Amino acid sequence: MTRNHRSIAFIGGTGPEGLGLAMRFAHAGDAVIIGSRRIERAKEAARKILEQVPTATVRGLENEAAVRAGDLVMITVPYGGQRDTLEQLRDAIGDKIVIDTVVPLEFEKGKIRAISVAEGSATEQAQAMLPDATVVGAFHNLSAHDLMDVPNEVQSDVVVVADDAEAKQTVIELAQTIDGVRGIDGGGLQNSRLVENITVLLLNINKVYKSHSSIKIVGV
Repeated sequence: MTRNHRSIAFIGGTGPEGLGLAMRFAHAGDAVIIGSRRIERAKEAARKILEQVPTATVRGLENEAAVRAGDLVMITVPYGGQRDTLEQLRDAIGDKIVIDTVVPLEFEKGKIRAISVAEGSATEQAQAMLPDATVVGAFHNLSAHDLMDVPNEVQSDVVVVADDAEAKQTVIELAQTIDGVRGIDGGGLQNSRLVENITVLLLNINKVYKSHSSIKIVGV
């Protein structure tokens, strides 16, 4: 079955999670645009993707140019940078579908813990800050290490949450272009806090077992 390939703009695509996702979608045939505040970092990330996926359609741009060029926008910045980043890019993003992968957590004295968010979750915060956009929460629980191991399947489910059914289905289908991944409808944005917090649990499990754990939903 053929699908519509889209250009995906990554804000935070120079970090491990964003870079891993960008590699996977480039491998699946989507055009990838890496955004950064510094054009040099964006271009370096694009070069890394081409090293792993020589057939990739990829370029590096400054953040505003990246989101204007992308059909979809994916936010992969650390939680501490989300608010400032979205404030700067609100006009450029406009009414596009925005996929928020951000997890509100912090590392303190060797411990990993969730951060309380006034809006309820990072995804809900993004929707509040981007009233014209359609925000979808997804890809929170995937291991960056596994994503960047492009020749191998990821072996994970991706829970997708959104208040817009069409946008949610778009992202479920996008998730399933990653080898080994299944997209799961997780309901509305009010459930995003639960999905985000699973990442904190997985990171603690990884610390104990020296692993790269992920999630599978059984019975569906």
